Formats: sequence, C-alpha cells, structure tokens
Amino acid sequence: MLQNLRNVGKTRTGKVVAGVLFALLIASFAVWGIGDIFRGGATTTVVRVGETEIQAQTVRDIYTRQLRQLSARLGQPLTAAEARAFGVDQQVLGQIVTEAVLNERARDLGIRAGETLVARSIVEDPAFQAGGAFDPNAFRRFLSLAGMSEPMFVAEQARDLERRAIVEAVGAGLAAPIAAEEVFHRYDQERRTADVLVLPESLAGDIGAPEEAALESFFAERRSQWRAPEYRAADVLAISPAAIADPEAVSEEAVRARYQDVAETRFGTAERRAIQRIPFPNVEEAEAASQRVESGETTFEALAEERAVANDVLNLGALTRSEVLDPAVAEAAFGLAENAVSEPVAGRFGASLVRVTDIQPAAVQPLEEVEEALRLEIALERATDRIRDVYDEIEDQRAAAIPLEDIAAERGLDLVRIEAVDRQGLGRAGAPVEPPAGETLVEALFETDIGVDNLAIRTEEGGYVWYDLTNVEPARDRELSEVRDEVVEAWRQDQVAQALTDEARAFVERLEAGESLEAIAAETGLSVQAVENLARGEAAGPLTATAVDRLFATRVGEPGTAPLGETERVVYRVTGANVPDYIVTTPQAEAYDQRLSQLLSQDVLEQYLVYLQEELGAEIDQEAFETAIGGGAF
Repeated sequence: MLQNLRNVGKTRTGKVVAGVLFALLIASFAVWGIGDIFRGGATTTVVRVGETEIQAQTVRDIYTRQLRQLSARLGQPLTAAEARAFGVDQQVLGQIVTEAVLNERARDLGIRAGETLVARSIVEDPAFQAGGAFDPNAFRRFLSLAGMSEPMFVAEQARDLERRAIVEAVGAGLAAPIAAEEVFHRYDQERRTADVLVLPESLAGDIGAPEEAALESFFAERRSQWRAPEYRAADVLAISPAAIADPEAVSEEAVRARYQDVAETRFGTAERRAIQRIPFPNVEEAEAASQRVESGETTFEALAEERAVANDVLNLGALTRSEVLDPAVAEAAFGLAENAVSEPVAGRFGASLVRVTDIQPAAVQPLEEVEEALRLEIALERATDRIRDVYDEIEDQRAAAIPLEDIAAERGLDLVRIEAVDRQGLGRAGAPVEPPAGETLVEALFETDIGVDNLAIRTEEGGYVWYDLTNVEPARDRELSEVRDEVVEAWRQDQVAQALTDEARAFVERLEAGESLEAIAAETGLSVQAVENLARGEAAGPLTATAVDRLFATRVGEPGTAPLGETERVVYRVTGANVPDYIVTTPQAEAYDQRLSQLLSQDVLEQYLVYLQEELGAEIDQEAFETAIGGGAF
C-alpha cells in the first residue's frame, strides 16, 4: 500500500483509476444509500465514519467553494434554489461522505502523505504551471477562487493523495481477458460487403392529392407534430464596453501619448543590424586583437580568417536587438556605427569583438494612419473601467422602477425588443433570434415571470444584460388551416414511404424465394450497386448509418431492407463479412485493454465501496447538513 502511495498517478492503470473513476466514488453513496442517520440536536458534526468526523464549518466551506466555482463558470451568482436545482447539495454530501470513508480507511491503514510528496504533487500540477514551470501566481489565483488558505489546501492535498492511494491500490493490476478484447475487436473491426438496390420516390407512382377526410384524420393523429411552442416576449437592455465607449471623448494628447508608448512595438518594423562576431578564449586576447585592428596592423576580416572563424559563427545575421541572444553583444552591436568594430565584449558566451556591416533603420507607421484605432482602443479601455459604475447607475434606476425603455432612451442605448422566442431560441418563422447573452438569456426568460425584477446577466465580454418579460404566449395546438401546406406534404411523404416499404418487403420475399437482386432491378429499371468495406455506424455510398446498422444485423447471404431518409428505401443482400486477426501488440489492442481494465476497475471499486460502507458505516445528521449549507433558505 505504501508503495502505491509513492507511485500514485504514475502507472497507466493508476491514472485511469485515480483520474477517471474517483468521480464514481463521490456519487457512490447516492447509489447505495447511507447506513445509519443520526439526528443529534445541537451537534455540529455533520458526518461521522468511525473516528473520522466532518464538522459543519468544513461542510459549509466545501459547499461555498462549489457555489463559487459554479457561479464563476456560469458568469453570475447562484441562488440557493438554483444550487439545489443543479444538485450541488447532493454532490457536496456525496463528496463529503465518500472522502470521509476513505479518510477513515487511510487512518486505519496508517497511510500518510509526506511533505515532499505533497509539495511535488502541487508543483507538478498542470493547473499551477506556466511555460512548463510552477507559477506561484497561478497557485494564488486558484486559492483565491476556491476561498482557501495555503495551509488548508496543502492539508486537503495530503488527504487527497492518501485517498487516491487506496483507490489506485484497489483497482491496480487488473488485466482484461484476451477473449473479451477480441469481442471488442470483432465489433469494431468487422467489415461487410453487400449488393444494394435503392428504391427512389418515383417508384411509388403518382400519389395525388389527399381527400379532405383523410387529411383531417392524418392531422388529428399527428396533431402534436405541429403544436406551437410556448413563446415569450421581452424588453432587453445590454451594455458592453463597445456600447458605452466614446471615442470622441478621447483627447489628442491621450492618443499621442499612447502612440509614443507603443509605436515601435505595434506599428513599426524594429531596426535590424547585420552583426559579425569573433570569439576569443578570454578578454585579454580580445583586447590584444582590438588594439591590432585599431592600430591598422590588421583588419576585422583578416582577424577572422587568421583565427579560422567558421562562417556560421562569424555571421550572426540581420537581427533586431531582441533577437540577439547575448545581451552584452546586443548592447555593443546597437551602439556601433556601420562597419565599426567594438571594444572587447564580455558576454554570456565568452569574450568577443563585434562589428556591424549593415543597418536597416526602424520604420514606424505615422500617427495619422493609426490614430482612429488608438482612439477606439483607449475608449474601450476607459469603458471597461467604467462599466461597473454604469451597472450600478442602471441598477439604481431599476430600483426606482424606471422601465428599461426609458433607461435606454436616457442613456442613448438601444433597447432590444424580442417579439417572440421559444425555448430553443427560435422565432415564429423558425429562424434563430440571437438575442444579447444568447442561450443564457433565453433560458432566463423561461425561468422568470411578468413583473419579476430579474438579476442582470454578466456576459463573456464583460458587459451586462437586463431583461423584463412582457408577454407569455402558451403552447397550443395549431389548427389545420394554419399548417395545411405542411400537413399535405407530410401526408404525401407518408404515402410514398408506405408504398416503398410495401414494395421493399415484397422484393425481400422474392429474394428469399431465390430470385436475384439483378432480376428485380432489371424489372424496375433500376441498377444494383456493390458497396464494400462497410463499418458499423458509418454511412457509405447510398447507405445511411442507420441502414448500415440494419445491414450488420442481417446474416451473410440473407436479404433485408432499410429506410433511407424520410421516404426512400433500400433492398440489400449481404455478400460478405471479414474480421482481421486480433494482434495484441497493436495500439488498438492497448486501447481495448485500457477500456476493459477501466470497466473491471469500476466493478471492483463498487464492490469495495459497498464493503467499506458495511464495515465502517456512515452516519449523517441531515438537519445539521441542511443548517450548514443554509438549508432554511431553500
């Protein structure tokens, strides 16, 4: 067990079990139920497993963190009722009980995660890394979001490692039987061939117009198909940095100051210099060579030849200052006149003499060409800083019962009036409505009522959306007169589909009696197609995925039929099936082994959790739990 602790997360099986299946443990007690439930009056103990007790404050902290994280993902705070609708309370309870049982087992077994292991697990966590190294800022951001102190997180990380050690040990070493892997292999890799005959709509003949009684009967049987959904109307006001930005308020001085700060890096081409470098073993030799060049005894070119400096070492290329790897060389090169030779440079890679053979001056776009872009950029930045103030101002107006229409008019903002939208975000004509905040707003409209003061929705762009529901049009059954054309077309398709289905069945009976598919095709003026390499669930040639699956349910040599879309049908005969040999050393075989090992691990873990529950017991004070999470507010 201790060895498993030291190796936690290092083996493939361990990663599968500890990573994929640990969520199973959290939900396990919701599946099997909890043993004894105690109600302890004023006790602050919420969960007790053996000597392990979980206090109300711990439950409250975990629940609060879950709410914060979920609210952050949704972009708005969750109410207590919404949290219960999401099942946050049951998720937290399942997590607490599962972890308590595993903590108690770890205590019994004497498993302890040492400081070194805990520290390594934190440092190596990808969530806390940047550029392949541990990022303290990312770690601090996580702690802030989670509402945890560093000691709290370290302690919880230790307990998590101890629990995972048990999980890995329980599921480790389980190998999938080869026979089971072969079943997966056969199902995935079997390929079939078939002769197919597609029956087009034209084979059904002239359907004609329906009689009124027949059409009314058809409509009555399928009336729900044309049922009008519930539609809702709303007034919507959205603000964003772009909506409240005022480029005209940005002064020329501000634009010019921004230009001076960013001109070279954003709107210009940096200066480039063709740099040559002669390396020396030490500064003394470089100094002696510099004096020889300065006195005219030799030249830079002759010195490079004398020292047999390779061309790729001598010529660094035409580089910008930031592209020069050695800061000392960069400093020297960009301080030289063209063709001048530097004083000895003591750089990162040793001593050297540097020369610049060509200078390409920096080129910067003039202010006039980028002025409008900079003005808008500054305006957006200011709007982003101010948007919270605007939010507070509009909230004050909302509290004073000022309608959204009046707020929009006063502030020069556009009011979006949604005349009708259904739960799928579609208007009456079936086209997407695409309101501000998209699906989030549509969902909110169907969760509110007329006259309710709704919370603003925070958008991904950093803006806010206010909405007032103005009308609810209940779902209703449409009359035939409203959808007559659609019903007539549906009736026609139904008649065509039925006619072709009957024709296809008759053809299959003839095939079963010994006729050939080619003979039937010749009789109908159609042609037989041979399709090969068919795979389960994959469309091929004229066959849909559904038709291919039907074909795989038919024995080799036998005929069958399947639908192709709403009306067409296909008649086929399976002509062959092939399964390649199963080779256990292929990546595919490894994937089968991993899938089956995971399933086996799940079974073993479920049984182990049942055993732990029976042996250790898990007592919950439901009243204390509700109090800890603020149950009275629900």
